[in-house]
Amino acid sequence: MTNPIKWANALSTRPSLEAAIKEVVNRVGRSLPMPADLGLVFISSAYASEYSRLMPLLEEQLSVRVLIGCGGSGIIGMNAQGEAEEVEEAPALSLSLAHLPDVRVHPFYINGEDLPDLDSPPDAWVNLIGVTPQEQPQFILLADPFSSSINDLLQGLDFAYPGSNKVGGLASANAMGVQNGLFYFCEQTPQAKSFHREGTVGIALSGNIVLETIVAQGCRPIGQTYRVTKGERNIMLELSAQETRESATAEEQSRPPLVVLRDIIQNLSEADRLLAQNSLFVGIARDEFKQQLGHGDFLIRNMLGVDPKVGAIAIGDRVRPGQRIQFHLRDARTSKEDLELLLQYHQQRTADAKDTTGALMFSCLGRGEGLYGKPNFDSQLFHQYLGNIPLGGFFCNGEIGPVGGGTFLHGYTSVFGICRQLDQK
Repeated sequence: MTNPIKWANALSTRPSLEAAIKEVVNRVGRSLPMPADLGLVFISSAYASEYSRLMPLLEEQLSVRVLIGCGGSGIIGMNAQGEAEEVEEAPALSLSLAHLPDVRVHPFYINGEDLPDLDSPPDAWVNLIGVTPQEQPQFILLADPFSSSINDLLQGLDFAYPGSNKVGGLASANAMGVQNGLFYFCEQTPQAKSFHREGTVGIALSGNIVLETIVAQGCRPIGQTYRVTKGERNIMLELSAQETRESATAEEQSRPPLVVLRDIIQNLSEADRLLAQNSLFVGIARDEFKQQLGHGDFLIRNMLGVDPKVGAIAIGDRVRPGQRIQFHLRDARTSKEDLELLLQYHQQRTADAKDTTGALMFSCLGRGEGLYGKPNFDSQLFHQYLGNIPLGGFFCNGEIGPVGGGTFLHGYTSVFGICRQLDQK
């Protein structure tokens, strides 16, 4: 019988970095007495001035073969009472350790300037990572938001490893001028630099492990689905209804997006019209061939601005003619219902799986207590449906997770990476 995977997490909120490290190492050590093959550490930006001290202090007290981590304005982990806790904008340190028999843990650090050209063949990306597609790796990625070229990296990884799940997040800070931090350690290359301000740190997991994902974007559609009939870069210039009467005039067939949006808003309830003033988004359909679009088929993007003169709308993604879009709203109730629906589906789909060992949560800075009005909402809802498995993570400046067969950088989203053993024979 295969030895079981073991996973443990501990969270400390002690204001002293030394005391916080000592607490999480001692608590995780009691829960995981066997050797640790993987560590993930998330440290509050409240300790930003001490980031360079984190890895030396951990190495003094901790034995682990591979460790990656990053800083965040909010930190997620298991408190001393064994409950998930989300600590926002206050000192906190979260440490997850995993014993992973029959699993290959391959760490890597990538500078954004070293990425292959997007026209390069898959082999260029495979050589960069150092893992073959035949190993069917699963990825955890932590990146600096400004220097990692993360969208190009995700596109390249999807090209080279199309069947692999990829989750993670962008490091975040709770104040302007506070630099981000990335952390890296590999037992086989102890001379490698352990503290970075730029790029991406990551791990590729292959072998007897499954990394399942939940991506909760927390939005609901309004109005009907439209096609982009004219667009330039990230600007929508003209839209047409997906179903247009043959007798429709040219003006009816294609209209400025702002005109379309105003018509949609006029037909909303008063509450939704108020919500649309500051919580309006655009969903882009990811599957070009799917006829009936539903929950989870859209990639949610920010509206960046409008041009009232021509009725154009700029969004946080590239647009092209033929794309299908739908406007969306976001609020606390919708976010809860979206996550709850996804958790219910995952719970039903994995009802017979008894080997879930640990999980990671990458949540947007725009969620948490500011969205729900109370703390620990997403993490406690996760445990309500999937049990009290060890959970660690942080609040991100962008969340990485799959939608519609591709991997994307999200906003206002909670992404969960759920690890379980592939085979216990």
